[in-house]
Amino acid sequence: MRRPIFAFTFVAAPLALALALSATSGDNAQGRRSTAASGIEIDALDRKIDPCTDFYQFACGGWIAKHPVPTDKRSYGRFAEVQDRNFTVLRHILEAPGAEGDRKKAADYYAACMDESKVDADGLAPIGSDLATIEEILNPDDLPILIAHLHAYGVPALFHFGAETDLTDATNEIASVDQAGLSLPDRDYYLKTDEPSVALRVKYVAAMQKMFGLAGEPAEQAAADANAVLAFETTLASAMLDRVKRRDPASTQHPMTINELQALSPNFSWRKYAQAAEAPRLLTINVAVPEYLRALDKLITLSAMGDLKAYLRWHVLHEAADLLPKAFADADFDFFSRTLAGQQELGPRWRRCVTQTDESLGEALGKAFVEEMFSPTARADTLAMVQDIKRAMRQDIDAAPWMSGETKKAATVKLEAVVDRIGYPDQWRDYSTLRVTRDAALGNRQQAQLFRHKRTLAKIGQPVDREEWAITPPTVNAYYSPDRNNINFPAGILQPPFYKAGRDTAVNYGGAGAVIGHELTHGFDDQGRKFDAQGNLRDWWTVADATNYDQRAMCVADQYSSYTVAGDTHINGRLTLGENTADNGGLRLALMAYLAGPGATNTTKIDGFTPEQRVFLGWAQVWCESARPETERLRAVTNPHAANKYRVNGPMSNMPEFQKAFACKAGAPMVRANQCRVW
Repeated sequence: MRRPIFAFTFVAAPLALALALSATSGDNAQGRRSTAASGIEIDALDRKIDPCTDFYQFACGGWIAKHPVPTDKRSYGRFAEVQDRNFTVLRHILEAPGAEGDRKKAADYYAACMDESKVDADGLAPIGSDLATIEEILNPDDLPILIAHLHAYGVPALFHFGAETDLTDATNEIASVDQAGLSLPDRDYYLKTDEPSVALRVKYVAAMQKMFGLAGEPAEQAAADANAVLAFETTLASAMLDRVKRRDPASTQHPMTINELQALSPNFSWRKYAQAAEAPRLLTINVAVPEYLRALDKLITLSAMGDLKAYLRWHVLHEAADLLPKAFADADFDFFSRTLAGQQELGPRWRRCVTQTDESLGEALGKAFVEEMFSPTARADTLAMVQDIKRAMRQDIDAAPWMSGETKKAATVKLEAVVDRIGYPDQWRDYSTLRVTRDAALGNRQQAQLFRHKRTLAKIGQPVDREEWAITPPTVNAYYSPDRNNINFPAGILQPPFYKAGRDTAVNYGGAGAVIGHELTHGFDDQGRKFDAQGNLRDWWTVADATNYDQRAMCVADQYSSYTVAGDTHINGRLTLGENTADNGGLRLALMAYLAGPGATNTTKIDGFTPEQRVFLGWAQVWCESARPETERLRAVTNPHAANKYRVNGPMSNMPEFQKAFACKAGAPMVRANQCRVW
């Protein structure tokens, strides 16, 4: 699932982030709305609101009033607006005649996905062999080979197996095993005992029962299987490490040999699994959550074979549902999108198929997107802003009164080592071994999953490929990679409202510049600070400086924990701490960089706003969004980012610069009495 956010990530795949604009897309967008000379969207403002009371509403109230959530979306904001624009471009690329090479492969993938009549006619045939194989297993000894097969084709049953950076030596890849295998969004959905949670689980069982019935099970058997799956997944959930604890990277670092892994879970043959998965020799395996594997081993041993089969059948059906006949897709959507997130209707099929094509052949499609939409000017401007933001961070580190000289020196070394990547990869991915046909939608996705799985496992024991991107060029997002120490900005996000060539520089720094600052700050947030310049998990802080850091970070965590969404649901300030730290630091760095560079001598008001005010408006207006309450509650549990309103009001209420820019009086809602600051 695509999330309209900026992200800090360290995963088996490399990381990617972007911020740039195509002049073509920007001009088209400009023609559709009232944009002032400065680039501020005047009709997005709500002039009835005092900016010192609620700056988010002041900056976005007009936009929100004009943009209710469409029935086919869970939320709708500026990120979705840009992504929809990008997808329209991708649709034209995919539907254009005469495609060749990998671009034709992408077009065929899209065409097969669009052929709904063929999908309906195929019925369950594309997963028939998997369902039959599940029925044929006689005992847990057969499980490793079956699970290896399901994993290869994208079914996330029982656990995750892949490759990741060795955080003791960030130049190498090692094998990894991690918790996985739930269908609900988080472990808490299984474990909470309040009335809404219990009611939701009842609806989940009913959804599974319906799906089993569509697959041909008698009603009584379907009900029994659905309840068995819930019980099985609940046991898995109870052994999982929660999201907040996982934020400490050391909590998921437990390197083992395969013999040690086998001793940890003796009833599952890891050698048999590795052989079936065609994995390279496993010298070291990082076991993220050992207690989970102990519990899984016990569960496999004690579960009735019928219950285990029901669990596996469910995951095969659920994973494939959107490319099965309409009755399956509708049933899956009804619970996982309508009930869980409030989305009322499926999006148009073309958009869903563009999304899937981008996910499976993203660089084949992305190459065509870049050719059409990404200008050299945007790339050059973004690189210039990156350097300005880095200079501002050097100054910020030097001036930090709470850090010792020793830690400042190490922080500067890390900052100087950050690699900037803009727009697209230098080497495009080769899809020559991926088999795609024009008449097998689900088969194509399975082949794409197999292609991705083989690429991932082939990394085990090899040097880390630091040139690889983790997201595709058309993606509207950005992120920092701590194990590679790079910031990445794909072409898809470098468009209005984030950036526009020739627009007022203050607004560009508030939008694109703050995004750059956000990603750079991730290298020094509560997770990123634990990695050194080479990407190794290593403590380079003095004890006193680490204590000072934690005190400052807890101020931010407590601040955001006081915020609520959907009326009564609190944001988890510990879960969102890294992103909140990056929002606060990124906006401040963008303002510092602007005032030290393009804005050093600029005091001109444009559209009634000073340069400093335009920087703040540039940031605020990228976060305008309407969201369903169900979606807000879901995000509060699962998303490491705060709600958009607080990504605006949270940082600004901590900044004396904001108070001065808008002449806010002490005690105003946008002026916190206890202002938090890490960077």
